Amino acid sequence: MGLAAIIILLDQLSKITVSKLFTYGESLPVTSFFNLVLAYNKGAAFSFLAAESGWQRYFFTIIGLVAALVITYLLKQHAGQRLFCWALSLIMGGALGNVIDRLMYGHVIDFLDFHYKQIYHFPAFNIADSAICVGAALFILDELRRVKK
Repeated sequence: MGLAAIIILLDQLSKITVSKLFTYGESLPVTSFFNLVLAYNKGAAFSFLAAESGWQRYFFTIIGLVAALVITYLLKQHAGQRLFCWALSLIMGGALGNVIDRLMYGHVIDFLDFHYKQIYHFPAFNIADSAICVGAALFILDELRRVKK
């Protein structure tokens, strides 16, 4: 659970910093394929359901809180399984990092923007989204390793 707290702290500090340095929609090219940008996302990871009418704020807040409760239970039940616990801690930290945004602002702050020339822009995301994705990948890896045994 300490890892989840670290993810939440890094996520919130990065969002606060970007929010203070940028205005909404402002973009700063860092490399030929990466920008820092201040974007607001009312949906889930990578702008999923962002264009909906507003119900998603409450839906994803509840999902994030329920996920954190379930993950807390699972972490206690499987304390000896390191990779499993790392995966769940990353997912919980990311979920709660985004829940904090939804409760405080009504949207999630995204700022990492990867693109390929002017051809393709991946939806902007944040540290919480990254933690959820890495946690999900570790969870799958853990399950694949468990099945092989």
